[in-house]
Amino acid sequence: MATVTRQEPGMMDSFIGRGKATRRAYGFDEIALVPGSLTLDLELCDVSVSICGHKLAIPILASAMDSVVDVRVAGILGKLGGLAVLNLQGLQTRYEDPSDAYRQVTGCDNGEFVEVMQKLYGEPVSEELITRRVKEIKAQGVLAAASVTPNMACKYGPAAVAAGVDILVVQSTVTGIEHRSAGGNAQLDLKEFCQSIGVPVLVGNCVTYDAASRLLETGVAGLLVGVGPGAACTSRSVLGIGVPMATAIADCAAARRDYEERSGRAVAIIADGGMVVGGDICKAIACGADAVMIGSPLARAQEAPGLGFHWGMATPSPVLPRGTRISIGHSATLSQIIMGPAHVDDGSQNLIGALKTSMSTLGAANLREMQQVETIIAPSILTEGKVFQNAQRLGMGRR
Repeated sequence: MATVTRQEPGMMDSFIGRGKATRRAYGFDEIALVPGSLTLDLELCDVSVSICGHKLAIPILASAMDSVVDVRVAGILGKLGGLAVLNLQGLQTRYEDPSDAYRQVTGCDNGEFVEVMQKLYGEPVSEELITRRVKEIKAQGVLAAASVTPNMACKYGPAAVAAGVDILVVQSTVTGIEHRSAGGNAQLDLKEFCQSIGVPVLVGNCVTYDAASRLLETGVAGLLVGVGPGAACTSRSVLGIGVPMATAIADCAAARRDYEERSGRAVAIIADGGMVVGGDICKAIACGADAVMIGSPLARAQEAPGLGFHWGMATPSPVLPRGTRISIGHSATLSQIIMGPAHVDDGSQNLIGALKTSMSTLGAANLREMQQVETIIAPSILTEGKVFQNAQRLGMGRR
């Protein structure tokens, strides 16, 4: 099994024009994993991972999105060995019975859905419902994880912890350790928050070596990596920001590696967004992720609360929506999508089977070894020899 040579992070290797240095960044579709001289039986491939001191049987987290996670999904995924993250500022904590709100979101037309969502998400969050939802998840005998934005972490985080949440996720489009406020308002102190909240804290999102390094110094238990690659996210178009996922993960994983060497403290890197099929998940881990957080693949599950639709977390923003609503339908049960058996040939089902098969082919017995496999730049990897599939929109041509 080949290993990847260390490279200095952030090196500029080209120019956009005179006076503007830049560097090349890569997405999943531009890289490929290279088999070596060793292969393994599937049974020898261990896909378990430790996140925030908890061992997960599979390295899959469900995104904290209202179309993906509710109490029921959290229980199902938890029993499959993964972890679902509940949005503490979503429909589940604004409405005692959110079913009518879901019907309004999914039943309106494309021209009015943003305004409908802005209205629905204008209802205040109930701390009583936060408590109830966390307890409902815990009652199923699984880990409870919940997400909150940085500006509301100190307000809603303690209620979730008091209810028994095991992992708290502090998440926004981009999270830094510093924020300058024009009004001089007090801001979240991540270091103090991590020390006082009482449960492990995952923080996101970031995409660079320097930002990851500084966030890790605050004592967070792990980082979510990715800005704008989600299927329903429009941040890259609206704001013009983002880094392709393969490069973002590799840079943040390098920051994690260097931090662990300095501190001796293990932290998790979780790739968040941009993964649609099994091959994307395999590449994310090969780039350095310990686990992946996925939304749209799980929103297609028959049990998903989104009723065949999926929408971005920032879509309801009252001032600048940065997400859209997409129709994705129902493809299979959550168990089939995660564990198989697959009934389609495009890689969207049996994600763990795909990961184990990739690991066995690459000779990686565990996820740490998977992170060391040789990765090459291969812009033709998805099109080479696929003329008929693409023309007929079959197999890989469905993407």
